Amino acid sequence: MEALFSEFTFLSNEALHDRSFDPSTIEDLMKLFEIEAYKAWANLELESQIEAQDVVDYMEESEDYLDSVMKSAMAEFRSFGEEMNSICKAEYGSFD
Repeated sequence: MEALFSEFTFLSNEALHDRSFDPSTIEDLMKLFEIEAYKAWANLELESQIEAQDVVDYMEESEDYLDSVMKSAMAEFRSFGEEMNSICKAEYGSFD
């Protein structure tokens, strides 16, 4: 893009000083600007799609991790509950 700006500056100066300057030269350069702008836009669009997919993947990994942690916590809670029930039954049975 920098090279296009330099070329545009050069052609603009030439257009100011040379009466036989062909304006189609600048038109061709403007087409190149349009192509470069489109390429840059397409590249940014692709980058944003990649970033969006990365975010979706990270969210899915986070959800899977949270599910795993919750399942482990619930299993530990059930185990604790069963242990407490057996202790309570044992203590209750000792009162008879």
